[in-house]
Amino acid sequence: MGVGGNGDGDEGIRRRGCSCSKDDFLPEESFQSWRNYARALKETPFRLKDRILTRSHDSTELHEMKARSQHEMKKTLNWWDLIWFGIGAVIGAGIFVLTGLEAREHAGPAVVLSYVVSGISAMLSVFCYTEFAVEIPVAGGSFAYLRVELGDFMAFIAAGNILLEYVIGGAAVARSWTSYFATLCNKQPEDFRIIAHSLPDAYGHLDPIAVVVTAVICVLAILSTKGSSRLNYIASIIHVIVILFIIIAGFSKADTKNYANFAPNGARGIFKASAVLFFAYVGFDAVSTMAEETKNPARDIPIGLVGSMVITTVAYCLLAMALCLMQPYDQIDIDAPFSVAFEAAGWKWAKYLVAAGALKGMTTVLLVGAVGQARYLTHIARTHMMPPWLAQVNGKTGTPVNATIVMLTATAIIAFFTKLDVLSNLLSISTLFIFMLVAIALLVRRYYVSGVTTMLNRIKLITCLALILSSSIGTAAYWGLSGEDDWIGYCITVPIWLLGTVSLWFFVPHARDPKLWGVPLVPWLPSASIAINVFLLGSIDKASFERFGIWTGLLLLYYFFFGLHASYDTAKASKENDNNDVVGWKKMEEGVVSSVSTNPNPNLNPNPV
Repeated sequence: MGVGGNGDGDEGIRRRGCSCSKDDFLPEESFQSWRNYARALKETPFRLKDRILTRSHDSTELHEMKARSQHEMKKTLNWWDLIWFGIGAVIGAGIFVLTGLEAREHAGPAVVLSYVVSGISAMLSVFCYTEFAVEIPVAGGSFAYLRVELGDFMAFIAAGNILLEYVIGGAAVARSWTSYFATLCNKQPEDFRIIAHSLPDAYGHLDPIAVVVTAVICVLAILSTKGSSRLNYIASIIHVIVILFIIIAGFSKADTKNYANFAPNGARGIFKASAVLFFAYVGFDAVSTMAEETKNPARDIPIGLVGSMVITTVAYCLLAMALCLMQPYDQIDIDAPFSVAFEAAGWKWAKYLVAAGALKGMTTVLLVGAVGQARYLTHIARTHMMPPWLAQVNGKTGTPVNATIVMLTATAIIAFFTKLDVLSNLLSISTLFIFMLVAIALLVRRYYVSGVTTMLNRIKLITCLALILSSSIGTAAYWGLSGEDDWIGYCITVPIWLLGTVSLWFFVPHARDPKLWGVPLVPWLPSASIAINVFLLGSIDKASFERFGIWTGLLLLYYFFFGLHASYDTAKASKENDNNDVVGWKKMEEGVVSSVSTNPNPNLNPNPV
């Protein structure tokens, strides 16, 4: 029976057995007949306006959305687990693969500054994620946060791009796993790959080991989140020991003459490397998706997220310094920089230890990424923007089995065919875009509450956000288009950013204070996060933006033909939008999807849906 067919929407949403029928994928009223679908397509403009202007509510994400997965995820994680998940999620292929490439091609020994810039950007985003994860501890991560503050449409576009980033990033790590495994076996990576001459070169180096590794990770992620945490904990400890060895041994072989030409390509080389090396920090957002399985989110999430990011940033900077002190930057190997550096220093045996450490690191990155991306997809499916079959949580394991299998199958297919250099060009842009949106959403959350914020203050907020965002885009565009010594444009864009932030600070009152844990120095930290993320976007190559545009276009096609109508029907069936008197911007002002009461007595305080 279609959701919303006879007023039994909740039953339709929750009644999902182990069957695999049409109703598990397209149960909504719009897809019950071709006539219904044609009518839904005719209503696309109205429905799109409804989804753009309607925001969700904290209580909807915390209660109603979770109920659509049949079973609760098990609350088994604490702050210690989250710190190790964070370390396991972040320290992996980025540091072992990209450091040598960026040091040699762009930044030189100043690659350590590139890691500092990327780390600052990541840390600002961590603060924003942490406040949301504490107040809305659900599996949806940034998708849920953006749905609450910026509406369904923006949340879907953001979520589609973060899922792409997870799949592409996982595929890149899986293929890197094969490369380091070959080093450990004293072989070349191509010795373990099958060359398909009938396929284009970029897609003809087939990697069966990457597929096997992904399949093993899939099984581990399905069996138990706590079990995954224990495995990650053990692997990360071994990984940290190897990293400490690299740092200590590397500094013992240091030659300060290698730092003589510290920044061969100047500031432009440093920031260009920062945009690429941001990939090395991608993964902490996966930890925020585990908030639903955390015992005490108010305590555990801030310690876990911030603590793991501080440890990671310090480790990255020390590793980058050790590498460039061991070997001249123009002699660094771009494929296995640390292994070759130790071999050049006369410690050939150390390359095997480094390869083993890299394998441990990439294994944990794959594991935590698998756990995180499945939870993103689960929460998206709870809204029916994706088929609700993907929202099912297994009653025995307490894990989203269907979503895990689908995401890792996609990862395995891409990893099997696609070379690493093709994958690496697709990575950072989607994540920087998401982190920028989360920072904007945090400012909206602090300064705008329906029924509290006046029309004048809302106009002030929109104006300030427009100044912050436009000046950030202007700074990034000027950086990308101007010469090395040009600076006039910054004298215009930076004061505009400062004006927008100061105006927000002085002239717009806070509409909401955090209940449990809050980002310090609001609006300065979120505004700085927006500026830095947009600036790093300006350092990314044109081809990446073209691929970003193509993927976003495909997302829009899916959304207009399927996701929009499925989520609209589900929202109506769940009485998320049942207030006929609230339309347009008034609906945006009043709130929030499912905050509507059906209580006939206005003197009573109804419970939220």
